[in-house]
Amino acid sequence: MESDRKKIIYEKLEAVLNEENPVFQNKDIKSVVSFYLDKRHFYLDKLKLNSLPAYIFEASILKSKADDFRHAFENLLPETAFYFAMKCNNHPDISFEMINNNYGLDVSSGLELDQALNLGCEDIVFSGPGKTKAEHYIALQNAGRVKILVDSFGELERLSALAEFMKVHIRIGVRLTTNPKMLWRKFGILPERIEEFYTQAARSAFVHFEGLQFHTSWNLNPSVQCEFIRKIGETLDSCSEECKKAIKFIDVGGGYWPEQGEWLHYETTNAGMVEKTIDSLGETTRKIHYRTESKPISFFAQEISNAIKQNIFSKISCKICFEPGRWICNDSMQLFMTVIDIKEPDIAITDAGTNTIGWDRFEYDYFPIINMTRPSLEEKSFNILGSLCTPHDVWGYNYFGEDLKEGDILMIPMQGAYTWSLRQQFIKPVASFIKT
Repeated sequence: MESDRKKIIYEKLEAVLNEENPVFQNKDIKSVVSFYLDKRHFYLDKLKLNSLPAYIFEASILKSKADDFRHAFENLLPETAFYFAMKCNNHPDISFEMINNNYGLDVSSGLELDQALNLGCEDIVFSGPGKTKAEHYIALQNAGRVKILVDSFGELERLSALAEFMKVHIRIGVRLTTNPKMLWRKFGILPERIEEFYTQAARSAFVHFEGLQFHTSWNLNPSVQCEFIRKIGETLDSCSEECKKAIKFIDVGGGYWPEQGEWLHYETTNAGMVEKTIDSLGETTRKIHYRTESKPISFFAQEISNAIKQNIFSKISCKICFEPGRWICNDSMQLFMTVIDIKEPDIAITDAGTNTIGWDRFEYDYFPIINMTRPSLEEKSFNILGSLCTPHDVWGYNYFGEDLKEGDILMIPMQGAYTWSLRQQFIKPVASFIKT
């Protein structure tokens, strides 16, 4: 048995090591860098009166992405609604711009709910597991503006009791579990229990069941979303007519990956992770970058709308809702920092530490580091490190520029998603925010 198991492992390892990793072609990387260098003077002018490190937020890019996403889906479906996932970037200016662009807000805590209400949002969905009584109370106080996406039967029971006590009517949906295995089980209920959930909700005079929600993450293409839509369609076949009539919306969540794809260092690819486990990787592997393809949003829209028409609209008529986050805001913020110290011929220290983004992202993800002071389309090897007291404070292993000297301003583009929200005052202050 042990020998058979090892044989299977060796075969799988061999398959992984023989995988063809999609290389991020130099011409494509240079095209990205060239786009930002064309705006070099615009960025440097904005930075003159502000301290670094800093994020520059470009509201026009956010609006353009929001429009593109909405138009892709609303042109293919009869009734739609769109909610920006606040957790992706919780700066109030981002949410305010999204509200002005006719998006609602998707919040996942009482803190986010308070912010959405204070910003004047009139259409809020409140999702997430483990909502507290205090959070339910705030939602019930603002029931005309908030719809709660209930995460469990226990939450339904607690919410029903509080709604009855307050004599407040509240609209709800239920989140469905997309993966019944491992840690994703923490979210939602199994689709097979939709009828049971509807029946329990119907016992309350104050809780009004109106729909279903699901979410899958890191969608480079829509295959997983379409498969779960098919699963919902199958489940609806076993639901009562009363339950189906109650469903006014189906929310397909977010998780749409930006169209430029996922950019990686070699050690983040499957083969690279195996090699790193077996032996330390040489720095030469960092000179080649890798990109996993992501489908354009028009492709997502076509495939998802087809799946909905085939599996949902043949059984019920309802509004289709979306909760994009990363796809909308990723490109709208750029991060800037200053070189403080050239310690060695291949080591630079910046004023920004990775507390600026909140996690060790750049040990795994590749983004071009652009020297805005000494611009060039040539990428050179150099360890660009932050100023925190940890060796995991890494920005990257290369930069685009003629040279690198103390005082140079560096830019890392496309840092609008899961950076500002995760930033923390660990050792160093957080970065400033500049709106354009």
